Amino acid sequence: MSEIKIADDSWSLSLKKGNGILRREVWVDEQNKVVRYNLAYINRGIFQGDNGRVVGYDNAHGFHHRHFMGIVEPIDFTTFEDIEDRFQIDWAVFRSKK
Repeated sequence: MSEIKIADDSWSLSLKKGNGILRREVWVDEQNKVVRYNLAYINRGIFQGDNGRVVGYDNAHGFHHRHFMGIVEPIDFTTFEDIEDRFQIDWAVFRSKK
């Protein structure tokens, strides 16, 4: 099975919008199904461990999981869209504190 990387994006955020960096990487298979992903909010001003990843979701190492301030916990996976929604909610909490 081959994978194609369809997204490899980084956005630098202004202080007003949360500071830091949003990162999004997505790979799909031949049927256009997401098979690998990495979503991250990076801000070393908030958290310096885990390469500055404040919150993130990925399925590396053979399981779906969430990173939060250095803690990694498995998550239930239903759809990639659900994961994107969860990530949006998580990092928006930090945006609202600015």
